[in-house]
Amino acid sequence: MGLWERIGAAVEEAHKRTLGAALDSFVEMKARRDESAFSIALIALSAKIARADGFVTDKEVAAFRKFFAFPQSEESKVKMVFDLAKQDVAGFDHYVRQVARIFEDDPVVLEDVIDCLLYVALADGQAHPREMAMVESAADAFKLKPGVWRRIKAAHLGQDRDDPYVILDIDHDADSAALRERYRALMRENHPDALIARGVPPGLVKIAENRTAAINAAYEKILAERAR
Repeated sequence: MGLWERIGAAVEEAHKRTLGAALDSFVEMKARRDESAFSIALIALSAKIARADGFVTDKEVAAFRKFFAFPQSEESKVKMVFDLAKQDVAGFDHYVRQVARIFEDDPVVLEDVIDCLLYVALADGQAHPREMAMVESAADAFKLKPGVWRRIKAAHLGQDRDDPYVILDIDHDADSAALRERYRALMRENHPDALIARGVPPGLVKIAENRTAAINAAYEKILAERAR
């Protein structure tokens, strides 16, 4: 069964109960490193974080399509997941807890989820305080380290005011060898192939470009400071 067939099956299951129940089934199946689990979790959280007015508009789906590539023939499934998430009485925090349980053994995947949610929150070109607060609350619930959260945020908002050492999650007094090794480790971890191996759909690997750009910028900033 392919990705969209599995998503369709989950949508049918959600119609019988709720989308939250469908996500619960992923928890029960321990469906880690699975594209369908990641995709449904991301679509559901995106629907919750968007400024919902009770129905899905073409504009909302178009914004989502900018970074989540899906076939035109599957648009109805994406809309259904959006609708189901909006209609579910369970709130954003409940969905976040479910996603945290699904990927509890793959914490790096939770970083990918936060990265994608920031893309959704900023899709209209504005960092709306309420949406940013929701993403940050998810980062807290996922127990992301402060450096990880700031690194992901810097990939989207820039890092002029951010400490490059925090972004790389390394001590200020780290020697050159430790700094170089940390940089290389982060680049390996955030390479597009690494994201795909974690279950991130191939259409979303573009998030790796922004993240590695932030890592490169922080590393180069430190090297420039040390060269003075």
